[in-house]
Amino acid sequence: MRLGAFVNDATVRSVFYQAVTFVCVVGLIWYLVSNTITNMAQRGMSAGFDFLDVSAGFNIAFTLIPYREGDSYFRVFQVGIANTLLVAVIGAVFASILGLVMGLARLSTNWLIRTLARWYIEILRNTPLLLQIIAWYFGVFNLLPLPRASIDLGGVMYLNNRGAYFPAPVAQEGFALTLLALVAAVAGAVVLHIWAKRRLRDTGRAFPSGLAGAALILLLPLLVFLASGAPLAWDWPALRGFNFRGGFSVPPAFCALIVALSIYTSCFIAEIVRAGIQSVSHGQTEAARALGVKPSRTMRFIILPQAMRVIIPPLISQYLNLTKNSSLAIAIGFPDLVSVWMNTSLNQSGRAIPIVAMTMGFYCAVSLGVSFVLNLYNRRILLRER
Repeated sequence: MRLGAFVNDATVRSVFYQAVTFVCVVGLIWYLVSNTITNMAQRGMSAGFDFLDVSAGFNIAFTLIPYREGDSYFRVFQVGIANTLLVAVIGAVFASILGLVMGLARLSTNWLIRTLARWYIEILRNTPLLLQIIAWYFGVFNLLPLPRASIDLGGVMYLNNRGAYFPAPVAQEGFALTLLALVAAVAGAVVLHIWAKRRLRDTGRAFPSGLAGAALILLLPLLVFLASGAPLAWDWPALRGFNFRGGFSVPPAFCALIVALSIYTSCFIAEIVRAGIQSVSHGQTEAARALGVKPSRTMRFIILPQAMRVIIPPLISQYLNLTKNSSLAIAIGFPDLVSVWMNTSLNQSGRAIPIVAMTMGFYCAVSLGVSFVLNLYNRRILLRER
């Protein structure tokens, strides 16, 4: 009886089945890894990471961090990561801003604005992203004029079929003080915003923390910059020969990728924003109107804070999709991680397994990191039942 009761115990069976499943999974992984290593050894191939110190021997057209042709494969991996993160961060910022605007436009009482926003979303989100990237690259940025006929945007920016050119800042001695002032100003703006929220909650009196924080972030570094003798020079792009020299430039592939990713992702973010706002009871708006609250303050302080509880979870998925969709840059030759690492480096070195494993590890790390940060914020804004 005791043995029968032990066998029939739900907890015992649960532990037993989990243990069996764990052993089976570990055994399967061990079999696949050992079998792969054996087969590669028979063909004279290596699955190790010793190739990372070998010189790559190829050039990369666009690099965010310093890179020379003779640098190692590991440096190529770092360049690919930096370029991919650059695209992901800039794309996420632009997509969020554009998605918020279009989401609010979808709820506008103006028929024209509402209809234009609807068609913007419906057309672009139902068109393949790869097609949009190719269209922007070959149909827009590759058709810009030659460098000698570049589009001059106030002498600050130049556009041509070889990219966009901007003046590059060159820090002088003493510029570190301005950077420290900027960090202190940002920290002060955050503290001011927290204090304003507590003041509003405790007394009901609002304080323009956004405007005050922006003024602090702009004025404090500017005053320190001027007091330290303006230790900053500018390297201006200038047409020399057949192209521009100096300054900072980005290739057409980068511009096309950013525009396509931002627009495509903004369509989904717009629908997320619209659904989040509509999830808030209309009684909240009516109550605010009855109390004489301005529509702009109603949206900022009443509707959006409640809507964020609905917006954040699907927004995480869109940021992750944008990061992974940046791998489509290989179609137009932008040197992201997939292009320089999974394509060029893999073809040269033949180390498929370590290269694929490192690429998968990077995307997993980014996805888990973004999910962790946004889930922390999501837990903070969840309603707590008492």
